[in-house]
Amino acid sequence: MLMPQSYLSNSSPSVSCVTHTFQKPCLHGTSYYPSFQVGSRPLFQNKRSERIRARNGYNNSSNKIKAVAVSEQAEKKTVKVKATITVHLTVGGFFSDLSLERGADDITDLVGKSLLLELVSTTLNPKTKTEKDTIKGFAQKTCQIVDKVKYEAEFEVPHSFGEIGAIYVENEHHKEMFVTEVVFEGFPTGPFHISCNSWVHSKIDSPAKRVFFSNKSYLPSETPEGLKRIRGEKLVELRGNGEGERKKFESIYDYDVYNDIGDPDTNIELKRPILGGKQNPYPRRCRTGRPSCKTDPLSEERVVGVYVPRDECFSGIKQLNFKGKSIYSVLHALIPSLEAAIVDKDLGFPVFSAIDDLFNEGIKLPLLQGEGFLSNILPRLIKFIKDVEQNILRFETPATMDRDRFFWFRDEEFARQTLAGVNPFSIQLVTEWPLKSKLDPNIYGRVESAITTETIEEEIRGFMTVEEAIKQKKLFILDYHDLLLPVVEKVRELEGTTLYGSRTLFFLNNDSTLRPLAIELTRPPINGEPQWKEVFTPAWHSTGVWLWRLAKAHVLAHDSGYHQLVSHWLRTHCAAEPYIIATNRQLSAMHPIYRLLHPHFRYTMEINAFAREVLINANGSIENSFSPGKYSMLLSSIVYDKQWQFDLQALPADLINRGLAVEDPNAPHGLKLTIEDYPYANDGLILWDALKGWVTDYVNHYYAEPRQVESDKELQAWWEEIRTVGHGDKKDEPWWPVLKNKEDLVGIVTTIVWITSGHHAAVNFGQYHYAGYFPNRPTITRCNMPTEDHSDPEWELFLKKPEATLLNTFPSQIQATTVMTVMDILSTHSTDEEYLGETLEPAWAEVPIVKSAFEKFKGKLMELEGIVDERNADRTRKNRNGAGIVPYELMKPKSEPGVTGKGVPYSISI
Repeated sequence: MLMPQSYLSNSSPSVSCVTHTFQKPCLHGTSYYPSFQVGSRPLFQNKRSERIRARNGYNNSSNKIKAVAVSEQAEKKTVKVKATITVHLTVGGFFSDLSLERGADDITDLVGKSLLLELVSTTLNPKTKTEKDTIKGFAQKTCQIVDKVKYEAEFEVPHSFGEIGAIYVENEHHKEMFVTEVVFEGFPTGPFHISCNSWVHSKIDSPAKRVFFSNKSYLPSETPEGLKRIRGEKLVELRGNGEGERKKFESIYDYDVYNDIGDPDTNIELKRPILGGKQNPYPRRCRTGRPSCKTDPLSEERVVGVYVPRDECFSGIKQLNFKGKSIYSVLHALIPSLEAAIVDKDLGFPVFSAIDDLFNEGIKLPLLQGEGFLSNILPRLIKFIKDVEQNILRFETPATMDRDRFFWFRDEEFARQTLAGVNPFSIQLVTEWPLKSKLDPNIYGRVESAITTETIEEEIRGFMTVEEAIKQKKLFILDYHDLLLPVVEKVRELEGTTLYGSRTLFFLNNDSTLRPLAIELTRPPINGEPQWKEVFTPAWHSTGVWLWRLAKAHVLAHDSGYHQLVSHWLRTHCAAEPYIIATNRQLSAMHPIYRLLHPHFRYTMEINAFAREVLINANGSIENSFSPGKYSMLLSSIVYDKQWQFDLQALPADLINRGLAVEDPNAPHGLKLTIEDYPYANDGLILWDALKGWVTDYVNHYYAEPRQVESDKELQAWWEEIRTVGHGDKKDEPWWPVLKNKEDLVGIVTTIVWITSGHHAAVNFGQYHYAGYFPNRPTITRCNMPTEDHSDPEWELFLKKPEATLLNTFPSQIQATTVMTVMDILSTHSTDEEYLGETLEPAWAEVPIVKSAFEKFKGKLMELEGIVDERNADRTRKNRNGAGIVPYELMKPKSEPGVTGKGVPYSISI
């Protein structure tokens, strides 16, 4: 019989709790009457209770276990325990509508049957050596406080039950809910927490119960007997069976190739090659199981809303700030609006002042349905003017342009950004001379570079010979020659774009600044025309000056494409997805390495799914606005095949590989930098060391014995699957690290967490600073160099008005404004960004040694904040200090919300 109780409406704005009478639970039974029962027997029947006590296996060793009451009369006593479940109000969750289902759910709350909990013991029945019966109980809604709803249940837990190792949760509502934690109170040892932070599906969607393990971490060999079966079965459940189309509420992790980039059913011209496999090697993505396209059985049908495992999705609260939603809205609402405002999609900017107007006057957009729709999505960029009922797209002035309006024009800034800009990953030391292509000369023409010894020595002006410069490590290069040349002919067949292979040489000055020396642009033989290549150098005559500026624009477009497709997408987002899938398939949620990695994986799979929907897809913003066009993703596959190595993703190894550092045990971080003032490397190595120190302390705690790493079956299966499945197209490469000891594990894990944090921050959060004023980093070039064909009318236009040639080479108005808008969103920190070292995970907090190690890590990050400030104030560091120069802060761990050019979040969440 239900006792009278007060009820708080979900829609009530007040903050209050209700008084209630708990539904009392039973042990593994089906009776939910207020009397407490053991098995199916009332507790007050003494003879029966003695049998039950024996079955529950109480023994004195339980007084060493947390969350269990201990006393000499334990066999005769129970502990009254209250469980409080916290549920977040969510977008689309069970509090979000007024449907019939919602009414039924309100009744469920009223009668106290909202959530069914089952307590799982870590210990076995000592007599039967089988798992103890779970303790079941319904949780009842008790109060709503702002965006949180509390549910409570009472349990009478026998002293012999042992430690609570896990709980089952069954959602009795019609809709999913986001459970953050469960707190048990009543144990003599104090409150006992189980962190969830997970979606719990409705049992109507699936009868399978959700299991949440306690915050205590266990290696597989240390798993309590009462949890071994559940641990194994949960992993099997997460792997799925590789069949059928995945449903939204599921959390199944499986692999597939990138066969959903194209959209041939809409237009056969949108068919794209499959990425992944022998022909086009590529990392794997998460399998969705969508049907095949009708026109191309190898491609997957495109639908709105790509499946990702449910717990990889943003919580309902975070969705309110989810920048991926903003990107989606921009590309589906803003772009059509821009196309209506700018009728000619090929229209460029007539004068440079028209580019400046993007930051001053803005672009008037046609009014969309719903006043101020775009201004609600992008309040930083879109201003709704009520007087004229018009949306105005007006960009914020980037920090670089705000400090120096002409920063982009200067050669020294062009060079400086290779070390302190948004793509400091491409500059490398010249170690061989003369420069030669490794491509087939029968297809691509002469292999010798047109940059000669005389060219370089003329630019150095007798300071030293080329041989001396190479010996003293003074020559550096941006080399996109052999990478781009094979796709030049295909790209040139596309409308409104062109491409070259390029090399750009720099000389290292004594003050650690770089000076551009020469740019070589190459076009392979095309349509019966022989190979064309030409070298451009800084000049003092007007023709040479403008040709140099045009050559820089082409190189910057190459660097922008490489940055976005390789340094950013491939090396962080794309390469990380197999790590996330393997971690969830092979490492139990109670595995300490799972809990170390988990914060670094939050929301990456969802943002990757959004990228496949609207950014890297056929006819998406990357294809429409970057030089490789429809071959953009194919180009990233070529780079993966020829350049990507896991061992070189570690910062020290990457620097050594590019000739930017050598090992030196007497130098800071064990490395001597080739360029002393290299802001990305200077700050990045401190962050790398802090991450490695934290990982080392953590690993040393859980793997006390040397052989534990090699004998950890879950860990070995995890690394095997990453190598042979997730990155299976490279499974036979000799450079994969082995995983035999703690040092191996520390190296692998540090590399992964560096990729998701420091590396991603370096390539992402400075995008608007450096690409917001697009002449500094054009993403596409639309015209050939005028010297390629002197008979072309473009040559005459160049001679008469070179500024017009440069403007015509730059992106069109639609291309520029689209990219600028996306860059602004990508560079923005949300109000609830999760930065490195900011939050102590619950599982870490409960282990004093781990907690202490985390505090040490946090202290190192705070030191880095101060070091960055000191370095930026040091006038001798000319690559980060000087008139009009934006300080380098991308490795600074913390940031306020907005476009700040600093801050290192745990994960790739945008």
